[in-house]
Amino acid sequence: MSKQPDACAQPDLMPPQEAIEALLAQVNATQDNEMVSLNDAVGRVLSENLASCIDLPPFDNSSMDGFAFRFEDLNLSSSTELTLIGTSFAGHPFKGTPQANTCIRIMTGAPVPAGYDTVQMQEKTTTNADIISIEAPKAKGANVRYRGEELLAGTNVLKSGIQIRAAEMGVLATIGISQVRVKRKLKVAFFSTGDELRPVGSDLAPGQIYDSNRYSIKGLLTQANVEWIDLGVIEDDKEAIRGAFREAAEQADIVLTSGGVSVGDADYTKQILSEEGEITFWRLAIKPGKPFAFGKLGKAVFCGLPGNPVSSMVTFYKLVWPIINKMQGLTPKAPVIVTATLSSPIRKQPGRAEYQRGVLSRDDNGELVVSTTGGQGSGMLTSMSLANCFINLAQFQGDVAAGSTVEVEPFNSVLC
Repeated sequence: MSKQPDACAQPDLMPPQEAIEALLAQVNATQDNEMVSLNDAVGRVLSENLASCIDLPPFDNSSMDGFAFRFEDLNLSSSTELTLIGTSFAGHPFKGTPQANTCIRIMTGAPVPAGYDTVQMQEKTTTNADIISIEAPKAKGANVRYRGEELLAGTNVLKSGIQIRAAEMGVLATIGISQVRVKRKLKVAFFSTGDELRPVGSDLAPGQIYDSNRYSIKGLLTQANVEWIDLGVIEDDKEAIRGAFREAAEQADIVLTSGGVSVGDADYTKQILSEEGEITFWRLAIKPGKPFAFGKLGKAVFCGLPGNPVSSMVTFYKLVWPIINKMQGLTPKAPVIVTATLSSPIRKQPGRAEYQRGVLSRDDNGELVVSTTGGQGSGMLTSMSLANCFINLAQFQGDVAAGSTVEVEPFNSVLC
């Protein structure tokens, strides 16, 4: 059984939801807009409402391959023979005049000429030269998509503040939009500090490690659809770090680093941040994570992530990504949460909300089940690679037995 909050509360630790709300209250959406071509619009945030200048569909058309005719010509008690007098193809409509007891061959998407009102699929017809035998469809207007049935000209189609994805790209093309006004892309500058960090591909000397966090951050920022500025690895030199912060703040809307923000850090990062900006160092009730820094460097927002690789990714996902969304002009949304049966026990100490990396799947009965990826150490980056979700454990939750129902947060596009 979980302990009660007053038995394990750490009053100096801020609950994650409270932190998210506090962070979002301190940032605003960019007011800068630009026009881009439709080809360059995917992933961008629309900055104006868009109405269609045409009806959709723009004309009556067939929803399938078959034959178009007048419903009133049918014998509803048996099949009806109609004379074939022409064709209507997509882009090449029938140019004749519909007549009683006649029909035309019609293809999917082709215009249904005025005078005909119904289409029968070809599988329910028989052909003998120019005589077509039609089985009676269910109703007048069968298989016809009418002009304006989806929307009429002047109807709002897309609202300001939405992100343009594949479906929106298609909608914009459907209504003939070749250029669209969107929010300017945010610029995010980031760098790593530490004499122990070595470039990927080089040899490691004793005490050295590869600079992996910068690559994880680069991947996250790419998925977040921002313009990133990689300033590389900065040596452990006070003025070099100061110069990097100033350069980043001059170029970017957000400055992002990992490491150097925890209580025990003995480097220059915290000192320089306090001298160059208005930075608050937060201790959050989350695991992996806890140390986090937030504030301003000049006109730029600063976010300092913890240095451990998993902690860095989790705090980006939980805290920085909502900030980016709001600054892009998107409305931050609550994550999708599902419940699943835990397949193996989890040990947890009450006091911090935990985001254990998990694998969500369905069992033989189609029920959702979830298991951890194994070791959950904040340095075990493979646990992120193996996972497709977080197993969300509440701040004051204790151990969880196998077979328990747990809350699961499937990864969204930033981590997928």
